[in-house]
Amino acid sequence: MFMYDYHHLRHVKEQTTSKRALWITLILTTLFTIVEIVGGWISNSLALLSDSAHMVSDVIALGLSMTAIYLASRQSNARYTFGYLRFEIIASFLNGFALCIIAVGIFIEGIKRFLHPEDIQLGLMLTIASIGFVVNLVLTIVLSRSMKEEENLNVKSALWHFIGDLLSSVGVIVSAIVISFTGLIWFDPLVSLVIGGIIFTGGAKIVRESYLILMESVPDRFDLDEIRRSIAEVEGVEDVHEMHLWAISSDHYSLTAHVFINENIQPFCIILAINETLRSKYGIEHSTIQMEHATIHPHGEYGREFLRHKEEEERLLREQQGGVGEIVH
Repeated sequence: MFMYDYHHLRHVKEQTTSKRALWITLILTTLFTIVEIVGGWISNSLALLSDSAHMVSDVIALGLSMTAIYLASRQSNARYTFGYLRFEIIASFLNGFALCIIAVGIFIEGIKRFLHPEDIQLGLMLTIASIGFVVNLVLTIVLSRSMKEEENLNVKSALWHFIGDLLSSVGVIVSAIVISFTGLIWFDPLVSLVIGGIIFTGGAKIVRESYLILMESVPDRFDLDEIRRSIAEVEGVEDVHEMHLWAISSDHYSLTAHVFINENIQPFCIILAINETLRSKYGIEHSTIQMEHATIHPHGEYGREFLRHKEEEERLLREQQGGVGEIVH
């Protein structure tokens, strides 16, 4: 099967490490989520049920992440010219939004438990929370190692999930110990509110990062003005305008720009120099540069101002050269 079109940068992601890490995480998370839901229901612990709600969101998030990774490996076509990389960001946005909704539900239930306390089976609560701590610690380590090898927003969001889960497990364990020694049942809903806060914070961060990519904002790692200056320093470039820089997905950047060029310099040399500057200085492999001349391509007042400025510079240069000639004579 032939590719739809030639792309000098393939719009696909083959992420073997990320797939393996997410499969391990998904299987272990699903098994423990079932255990935690049953244990939370039997023990009547809101903190444990809150944590299990978070674990359910993890299973859904991991399922979306797996879908995104497999879609990202599909080739681009006549309809999806950037391939399916953007689904990674859509999945991350949905995951983050779901976390925020779950957190709000935990806040509401926590307040109800403050007003109407209920008895808790501490032994079962502590046992399941301890198992959860071990599981979440293992999954956090697996995802952390995966992130070191391959950058992926879905794996990153999953890592945030399980860091939150790890803290949640610690909270549930502390809650069980405190209640067993003090009898303060209200400490259980208090911990659930803290867990809710952790979940909401993680979800909001994922939503924000995904939203910025979906809005095609300039990625935080880049300074657009600095890149503009670097392009302007290339020999033959006289002006840089209509410049855009955005991320299709995590670690997959695109840049477009229009440049006024000196007609006395070979345009292909200018293009090569600009592309090499973007690649070597900023790691931007995918760029589209349109070369223009202000007298040919209409640019309204911007183009007229550029030409006036250029004519003024040429006039001053001629005057300086004339002054040097008179001194020589």
